[in-house]
Amino acid sequence: MLTENHLNLVPPLVKSGDAESLQKAGQILATSWSPLNASLAISITTTNQLVKTSENNDEQPIYFASLDKAPSSERRLFITDTLVIFTAFQKVMETSKEHDSEWLLRDENVNVFRKLAIDYVNFIRECWIHASQPIPRPDGPLQFSSDHYRSLYTCFSLFVVLYLAEPGYEDAPVGDDLMEWLNTNFIEPSTEEGDHLSSLDRPWEDETFWPYLTRATLRGLSKASLFFLGVLSHHPSEDLQSLTKSLAPLIESQPRLQHYTVERDFAYASRRWSDRVRALRIEMDRVPEEERFDGFDNWWDSLSDIVGILEGRAEVVMRVCKELGSDWKEVCAAWGVFVNVRLRRQDLPDVVSQVLDDLPPDPTSLEDMIHAALFSGEPHKVLEHASHLDRWLSAHLADFMVPLQLIEAGIDDESGISLRDHHTLKYAEYLHSDPALWRITVDYMYSCGDVGKSQADEILLRVPLRLQGKSDGRIPSGDIAEVLKDVSQTCLTHKRETVRRTVCKIAAQTMISQKDFGIAAAYCISAEDWAGLGRVVERVLEEYISSGRVHIYDNLQDFINLFVSGPSSFATYASAIAPSVQELRNRPINQGIFAHRLLFAVRYAHFHQLLERRELQDAAADLVALFREDLAPRSWWAVLLSDSILLLQEESSLLFPSANALELLRKLEEIFVRTSQGAGEEYLSVLMRVIEGEGKKAREKDALERLKLVRLALARYFARCTY
Repeated sequence: MLTENHLNLVPPLVKSGDAESLQKAGQILATSWSPLNASLAISITTTNQLVKTSENNDEQPIYFASLDKAPSSERRLFITDTLVIFTAFQKVMETSKEHDSEWLLRDENVNVFRKLAIDYVNFIRECWIHASQPIPRPDGPLQFSSDHYRSLYTCFSLFVVLYLAEPGYEDAPVGDDLMEWLNTNFIEPSTEEGDHLSSLDRPWEDETFWPYLTRATLRGLSKASLFFLGVLSHHPSEDLQSLTKSLAPLIESQPRLQHYTVERDFAYASRRWSDRVRALRIEMDRVPEEERFDGFDNWWDSLSDIVGILEGRAEVVMRVCKELGSDWKEVCAAWGVFVNVRLRRQDLPDVVSQVLDDLPPDPTSLEDMIHAALFSGEPHKVLEHASHLDRWLSAHLADFMVPLQLIEAGIDDESGISLRDHHTLKYAEYLHSDPALWRITVDYMYSCGDVGKSQADEILLRVPLRLQGKSDGRIPSGDIAEVLKDVSQTCLTHKRETVRRTVCKIAAQTMISQKDFGIAAAYCISAEDWAGLGRVVERVLEEYISSGRVHIYDNLQDFINLFVSGPSSFATYASAIAPSVQELRNRPINQGIFAHRLLFAVRYAHFHQLLERRELQDAAADLVALFREDLAPRSWWAVLLSDSILLLQEESSLLFPSANALELLRKLEEIFVRTSQGAGEEYLSVLMRVIEGEGKKAREKDALERLKLVRLALARYFARCTY
């Protein structure tokens, strides 16, 4: 995997080449590694540990960086597209929880796994082809070369060949499948060699002729073999001409498993074919020693090697492969085609063990080490090497290994996770190097038991609610809504309701700080955060107190004139949270005091709107209703009673029926009585803050003086009623 050799911090802690300024200031860079992944926290600290923190209160930024290189655009495409296959696989695994342990190994399910694995293989191949094309790349050079995707392709396709055979063919001979895989991924002999030899009049005189023909035979490339055997019909040796006439039909008619419906028929045909090869050997041995050389080469020895391969002689196959410069993979594939035509997958590790003693894999090639581990039936080593090549490969191979029972599904006592989850989480950590891939990151993490779910929860809780705010620092509510929608959908998919509610709370707090109270209230209700909803309402009511419109006015017109330039911020904010009232009514849960407080704020704002429109009769009725319906908190009674002065003094009509006026009087008297009993803070706190907002120092006495004006207005009102 790719890792960063150096990290660039943005914004920079110091300018490039100016590290000495840190030293002169007595500061150094401090780092702290994460215990979970390849990330670290970086900050500036002082070199003098004796300096007290109080002497330097400047806030220092903390940078969080990852050593993993964030996926580039081409790599992100690979990641996102293969996620579709991963998701389909996880659905099958989720369904398996409803069945017994053997359900996954049923033919229909194994066939599903095979199809999904082939989907991976096909997609890797497309990426390989795309990366190989010499086309302009506006985003710069590829982060992963075409050779890297070729390695992924050879490894994953070999896994399919060895461990995901078609249902019913698990115990079938594997030689032909291995040779097909080898010829597809490691092409030998080359097309250029064949073109060169076919252009010659006497190709057998070229030093590459016999190695080419031998390798074509070893690889089962019958068309190339038959072509050059036909060329030997013009060879000056009549013995060779005769032998090639017998050899060509043998190569052309070698039994292949795919041509038979029953393995027994294939085995019988192979024995018959072997008898014909032995007959050719007898015919070859009759050629006198002096006739085996054509003046350029000992054609008999070369032809003998080819016949020895067809005979299935292990020592000949091994020797010829060494002479041709082949590796262990070619020997193993040829072993299954010629030496033991009924070689089965479960017997392959024994053969590989013998071959690797003479032709070990290349320890400098992770690809070759993965191949060797796959051939040897060592899944743990496969995952170990694959994780070093590409964590994508180890994670997705481990996914298949669990249901195929190649690795244990149990949780390790020390780490608390299974082997499969270990590799999947490592891949998810790599994905998290790009925070924008959080959706994919958590999809992988949530498939990894309790440990993975816990890590995914933390990522969701820290998803930025926006990428970039406005110039004034505000975050557009639409941006938050879009991100929150994605997070909520992810939580719903993975059944993480607690996380969803917490994220809604965080979003609500952000909106409260920006005074987007309507959205904040909606988020609080969605999170069922009733205390948070209460804070939203308090902030809305606070806007009323701090708006400067709470005052004792001489007449109603002075109050209404305040609205000429537009509605008050309190009315605007209260209107924004008004839809939440209906939302609360639709919920069966009892929200208690917070719902009442919300309804009070909305109704109180409506009261002021009625005043603004001079709908005084309705305003008076609403004011009394706030008391009678027990919506007004006691701390606001004094303010509401102060509002009633304007209506009580309205000369055009009597706005309060006697019963309503008496209700106002009862509330007023309760305030005076309870204050005298020491409960003044409970009844007068808001009104005292209003008085302080007018630039005066407020005490209970000042608030009571203000309420005496209400008493006077009520007395005059009752006098008018009886006049």
